[in-house]
Amino acid sequence: MNVGFLGLQFSFGLQQSNMSPIYSYLGADEASLPLLALAGPVTGLLVQPIVGAMSDRTTSRWGRRTPYFFIGAVLCSLSLLAMPYSSALWMAASLLWILDAANNITMEPYRAYVSDRLPKDQHALGYLTQSAFTGLAQTLSYLAPSIMVWMGMNKDAVGGNHIPQITQVAFIIGALLSASTIVWSIWKVPELPLSSQEIAALKVKQQGWLSTLKEIVDAIKDMPQAMRQLAWMKLFQWYAMMCYWQYVTYAIARNLFDTSDPTSTGFRDAVLVNGQIGGFYNAVAFVAALAMVPFTRRWGAGKMHALCLVAAGLCMMTIPQIHNQALLFLPMIGVGLGWASIMGNPYVMLASSIPAERTGVYMGIFNMFIVIPMLIQGVTLPLIYHPILGGDPRNVLVLAGGLLVLAALATLRVKVPADNKASTA
Repeated sequence: MNVGFLGLQFSFGLQQSNMSPIYSYLGADEASLPLLALAGPVTGLLVQPIVGAMSDRTTSRWGRRTPYFFIGAVLCSLSLLAMPYSSALWMAASLLWILDAANNITMEPYRAYVSDRLPKDQHALGYLTQSAFTGLAQTLSYLAPSIMVWMGMNKDAVGGNHIPQITQVAFIIGALLSASTIVWSIWKVPELPLSSQEIAALKVKQQGWLSTLKEIVDAIKDMPQAMRQLAWMKLFQWYAMMCYWQYVTYAIARNLFDTSDPTSTGFRDAVLVNGQIGGFYNAVAFVAALAMVPFTRRWGAGKMHALCLVAAGLCMMTIPQIHNQALLFLPMIGVGLGWASIMGNPYVMLASSIPAERTGVYMGIFNMFIVIPMLIQGVTLPLIYHPILGGDPRNVLVLAGGLLVLAALATLRVKVPADNKASTA
């Protein structure tokens, strides 16, 4: 069921590890990186709630969710093929908008698909398995350029747009995986057919854009208390993760290679080092997501998530103090634990708090709790990058670590409904 998530998350991993360097290769300033990354949150804010609500109402012969994540996967593949051949900054930014829209079309129907197929007492296993595939996919995507160098490709060979050839090949691989793994999941685990009663109930509902928007507004008004409480955790958590992804390469370039020049060999080396430590923390996430299942069932998703966020935050704050490449792998253990939990435990808490018949729309709305913090980060961080953070990416990582600790405290305030705790504890 979750093999398709491999291709989807390989695409996200390529974005996390390569988009900031690609922007720099094309001439972007460090302080403007969050603004250039606004494509993801804006498209997520617009696309995911609408697609989630539409998938709840779809009664096609292919299923409720399948048409959406298949179309999204095809668009994603085409965008990945074109991205590393961007000739200008505006072209890369435009392709990122299309790529993020495609990923967002796929994401929430895919999460709802897992909830549709599994009973509540298997939600923890289902979503943490999905998290494990996230870790595996992003391990591969982060390591792809380094693997090509180890196989003999020249790390300093670049195209006319200054983008390394190893990056171009990694994106081609991502394009192939995005489409093929989604098709595999569709073929091997088709959606469960709707009952005649469910189909009748859906046909009674009004169709069209206005009714979809009304469904979203009504769902927001009726939002369960636990879901509202999760918003604060998501605010700190995703602001922090965007800071980390955008600036960790630049922190490594300064600490290990004493450079801030994106055209230098040292900067390209920093990109490869980030790929290696990023692959390691995602490998940790892959293992941790599966190992976390019994602990989540015993102690609850909330406590496990808070613990993992604290570990990630403290480790993230140590990165600016490390000037040895080998030692950089140590804090990645904590970052990996946090990432494994981020991609699984909040969804366990959410699935236990929302009505099953509105899973799609609430999964889409829940994504707003991701993209709104990303939007806030994209607008505010450039304003404080020089005056408060001293124009130093290492200070951005310290800020990110502190925000993850705040996210852990906010998680402990979330009260999952008592009658659903059996599925998460």
